[in-house]
Amino acid sequence: MAKGEVLIIQGERSVALFGRRIPIIYLLGLLAAFAAWLFIVLWCEPYGRWPGTAMDAHAYWLAPSGSDPYPIAAVGTPNAYLYSPTFLQVLWPLRMMSWQAFVAGWAVLPLLALAYLTGPRLFILGLALTFLEVAGGNIELMIGVAIVLGFRWPAAWSFVLLTKVTPGIGMLWFVVRREWRALFIAGIATAAIAAVSFVLWPDAWIRWPQVLTSNTGATKGTWAAIPIPFLVRAPIAVLIVVWGALKDHRWTVPIAAMLALPALWYGGLAIIVATWPLIGARSWGELGRVLIDGWHEMTAWIGSLPGRRPGTPVSPAA
Repeated sequence: MAKGEVLIIQGERSVALFGRRIPIIYLLGLLAAFAAWLFIVLWCEPYGRWPGTAMDAHAYWLAPSGSDPYPIAAVGTPNAYLYSPTFLQVLWPLRMMSWQAFVAGWAVLPLLALAYLTGPRLFILGLALTFLEVAGGNIELMIGVAIVLGFRWPAAWSFVLLTKVTPGIGMLWFVVRREWRALFIAGIATAAIAAVSFVLWPDAWIRWPQVLTSNTGATKGTWAAIPIPFLVRAPIAVLIVVWGALKDHRWTVPIAAMLALPALWYGGLAIIVATWPLIGARSWGELGRVLIDGWHEMTAWIGSLPGRRPGTPVSPAA
């Protein structure tokens, strides 16, 4: 086959490059990722201009190292840093760079996280749904990756516990299913990382719990957050993950983690993409099949509810 010649193989268009057939959807995904990365890097400087990019990531770059990385630590305040000292320590090599160089490196991470969660065939859809989150530079997609990896390598939960903290509600999965070894590994890994970090910056670790408690419920009235208090969302998150653990539905864990975010920013909805690999959706066809199967399961459940006559049809308008 000649270079550049397009073929349709099993319903998927592909092109010959470097002696191999590559699905066109892969190439489009790479182009979309590069375009998104370039846009983020070009529009991050000067910081604060419209439309602006990497606004959340600016807090990670700006936060001081050492005893008090929390001079700005109020939810909703520009450049507020609220994660553990460990996060800044891990980012130390990037934080030594100029702002634009930092963004050039940082912007790769959410794009890689998204690619892991969606796979190449659903990457463009995932990018369209989460672009504001990717451009803003927050860590929700990385939390999604940690949750997915956490089923196989529980130590991945340490990323969740040392950043947003409360999405760790998802670890109730291990409790309900009595997977004590996995829970132990997650806890020991987190404690070990925190211990090393504490030795390096003990004063910062003493300050961090104070930052967390002072920001409890601080999103009230913030326009960029969904105005549902954490104390309302948390019990719902617990019920979802417990039900999912009993039914062996792993996809419930990212949803519970999303609901348990300290502040449910609109960008936090991006964690939902982490359900895709957990339901086996790696292509448009698989995603459609899962949605159809889910609809049938839901309508069957509704039809079994007390007071509903057998055989009564269920439609989206019902």
